[in-house]
Amino acid sequence: MTCTNQQVKKLMKNMNIFTQEQAADKAAMNVKTARRYLKNKKLPSELKRSHDWQNKPDIFADVWQEIKNLISNAPGLQAKTIFIYLQNKYNGRFKEGHLRTLQRRFKTWRALEGKNKSVIFCQNHIPGIQSQSDYTNMNDLMITIDGQHFKHLLFHFVLVFSRWEAVSICYEESFESLSEGYEYAVWLLGKIAPDHRTDNLTAATKKFGSSRAFTEKWLKVMNHYGVTPSRNNPGESQENGSVEKSNDLFKIAVDQLLMLRGSRDFKNLAEYEEFLQQVQSSRNSSRKEELALEILKLKELPNDKWSTPKIFPVRVSPSSTIQIDSIPYSVPSRLISFTLMAHIFYNKIKLYYGQKCLQEMPKSQGADGINYRHIIDSLIRKPGAFANYQYRESLFPRLCFRQAYDDLISNSKSRGVKQYLEILQLAKMHGEQQVAAGLELLFEQKITPIPEKIKLLLDLPVAVPCIKIEQPQLAAYDQLLCKELAA
Repeated sequence: MTCTNQQVKKLMKNMNIFTQEQAADKAAMNVKTARRYLKNKKLPSELKRSHDWQNKPDIFADVWQEIKNLISNAPGLQAKTIFIYLQNKYNGRFKEGHLRTLQRRFKTWRALEGKNKSVIFCQNHIPGIQSQSDYTNMNDLMITIDGQHFKHLLFHFVLVFSRWEAVSICYEESFESLSEGYEYAVWLLGKIAPDHRTDNLTAATKKFGSSRAFTEKWLKVMNHYGVTPSRNNPGESQENGSVEKSNDLFKIAVDQLLMLRGSRDFKNLAEYEEFLQQVQSSRNSSRKEELALEILKLKELPNDKWSTPKIFPVRVSPSSTIQIDSIPYSVPSRLISFTLMAHIFYNKIKLYYGQKCLQEMPKSQGADGINYRHIIDSLIRKPGAFANYQYRESLFPRLCFRQAYDDLISNSKSRGVKQYLEILQLAKMHGEQQVAAGLELLFEQKITPIPEKIKLLLDLPVAVPCIKIEQPQLAAYDQLLCKELAA
């Protein structure tokens, strides 16, 4: 009779109170069985023999060395692949029912002789040390805005210790979405962790030799907030595991609430953003105790946001330029002698007069910001100023314009300058792309690119002729009708 460990334990307990027969009866076992357990003083699990024999012959015994050679050279091979290989090589010998046997042999081999695997070391997270961020694709949730599939990503920010999180909608993994998402999250939190970790996304890192390094722009954001940037090693996503796991959990929470809502369609983007904020707030409400502990360890935010523009006045010089960080920028000549307010962002500049934005331009990275459109009309009237103009190189917006200039002055220097300036004026009036296309066509045909030739190639609006339609005389129709009847 086979007994359980519980029965034997009950037998031993009752032996202190009852006779052997009574104790065996209360343990629901035969007296002879009870005597055997009392004599051995072992539990049934200790008496059980390990299964070290085979009931059936090993069908893979004579090919196992061949199999071992295959999986030793390529540990990634699966049992199914090897099994198909064996079926093809040994026609008819191995049946489909043998696959499960081979899979068990594979598992045993990997346990006894297989390659060591990478170990994941669970970390003790210390409050107030690190935040992490990542992107998660939301397209598979099939969210729609006014009936149209809304393809988008979420920027996801997480505090490692308390798991407090913030999300914002974006459309690509760009520096803009990274910096804006990070800034939104830390100002919503009101504090900042001294270390922030990302993966090796191109928005924050660039290739540097055999590794990657942080971009200058991302370092500027981190320096503004006094934060040390860090990144996980390529292919080691578990090093950014807190936000990676939160990505999945947040998407599951959104999916569940969408099912509860009964619809995945939203009237507009604002309604969807409000829905995401509700999910975010609901998940953060369960982390208040951990956040209260962590918030005491976090750093204070700086006085202003990194994206907040620097504002200062600039005066337009007689050359129709302003100076910002020692770099000249041109403006329309009507603003000469006016004082404008320059709003300097990290990637652009906005010029205001009063409350009106007059001009927006990209922030120059080292080169000047002279735009030929602002000064070409004045240069047409003063072509002699072109030869020694301080920013003359900025008046060649493309290589084909420089080629046109060289071609024109090779024929006549004084007339060539005037002709080139006329070409620039055509580019201002009718589009740089169209003029450039015309220049390229003339070069292919080996024709000197004079303005008259370019005008013929431009898609200029055709003057609409004035057509006068006189009122017809009805008597003429009567005459035609009479002739038809007579005929």
